[in-house]
Amino acid sequence: MIVIVDYGIGNLDSVLRGFRHAGAEAVIASDPAALERADAIVLPGVGSFAKGMRNLTEQGLLPALNRLVLEEKAPVLGICLGFQLFTKHSEEGDAEGLGWIDGVTKRFNFDPMDRRCPVPHIGWNELDVRKENRLLDGIHPGACFYFAHSYCVHCKDDGAILATTEYGYDFVSAVERDNIFGTQFHPEKSHANGLDLLRNFVGLTQHA
Repeated sequence: MIVIVDYGIGNLDSVLRGFRHAGAEAVIASDPAALERADAIVLPGVGSFAKGMRNLTEQGLLPALNRLVLEEKAPVLGICLGFQLFTKHSEEGDAEGLGWIDGVTKRFNFDPMDRRCPVPHIGWNELDVRKENRLLDGIHPGACFYFAHSYCVHCKDDGAILATTEYGYDFVSAVERDNIFGTQFHPEKSHANGLDLLRNFVGLTQHA
């Protein structure tokens, strides 16, 4: 069972449809007790980092999430804001994150007079895959995925970086560290390539 965490921020229905289309048994849940039946967790999200962390705290989800991910090593996929929440800190709201990966979240920093890279970054971009990995297995080089974000992850753990994407400069677009996976892009909005990624994650949960 894949549990998609509802913490008041996110495009939950499209993520649920994506996983069901990928052949997974998936549900949306906001109750910490519901996480107990999870074989894997998905943390989606669109919006503010500070509000996301506040909602996770107020809904009492942090102890269950930390236990499942850090102690029981359940596979977890963070999408967009959900991925950013894995970091230790964000400039957005000067907020502390989950600290599951060694990195911080920062706003794109471009010359305001340079209009080649408007913020937010919205649209389709290629991944530069850095190494063989389980999450992007079988996805062809140069595959495009859909992005919508103003902040990006600066990962201090270089070994965790699966892929980068160029938008004014290279930023981290996918990570893997043991059972922890994250994408800055939205696989649920990325058509066939995104569906392949979701299938890969489903396969990981079946062999965890």
